[in-house]
Amino acid sequence: MREILGKARRLLSKRNDGGPELISAALTFATEWQWPVLPGAAPDPQGRARCSCPDPECTVPGAHPFDPGLLAATTDERMVRWWWTNRPAAPIVLATGGQAPCAVSLPALAASRALTALDRQGMRLGPVVAAPNRWSILVKPYSMEQLGELLYAKDFVPGSLRFHGEGGYLALPPSETGHGAIRWERAPLPGSASPWVPDVEAVVDAVVDALTRTGVSAPEL
Repeated sequence: MREILGKARRLLSKRNDGGPELISAALTFATEWQWPVLPGAAPDPQGRARCSCPDPECTVPGAHPFDPGLLAATTDERMVRWWWTNRPAAPIVLATGGQAPCAVSLPALAASRALTALDRQGMRLGPVVAAPNRWSILVKPYSMEQLGELLYAKDFVPGSLRFHGEGGYLALPPSETGHGAIRWERAPLPGSASPWVPDVEAVVDAVVDALTRTGVSAPEL
């Protein structure tokens, strides 16, 4: 009886580890869309709000690279398969910039209101990644010089906006992190081609305008 119960627990554990779904998504990002990915540091099983990395005060538990580091991100199918075969529950982390999309993120409540305002304006957006506390709008790759010039030209930029550019990273769906599940608020259209994403200038202009018009005071999160 104990052996039967043990097998049942192992089967349930395998069903709940998200392995097949995660590896399928990671392979799509890497091999079909050519987005370099790597496994993130998993949430600590002793407390999901904590991270398995050595930092006891980690603010993004499970949603960042640890071992391997960010420079290991790849589009190689064999490496991606090996990683998620050995770590089937590992979050999927995108290395932003280069040939991969960058992102503009803001607190979830402000992002929800901003997207509603942008829809009313007819603004075209690409994929939007939603974490419980922040949403990220994917944009075309940009340089730090380009971003600096963009922000310098602005009279006001909310301090809650964050930019994930070259050398940055972002957890992708369907990852599970210490803060909760990562999902698509705006899912990419199905197909083998890499999803369309807008220019960073258009997104920053539209988001700042939407936050100003809706009177959203987005906290720093």
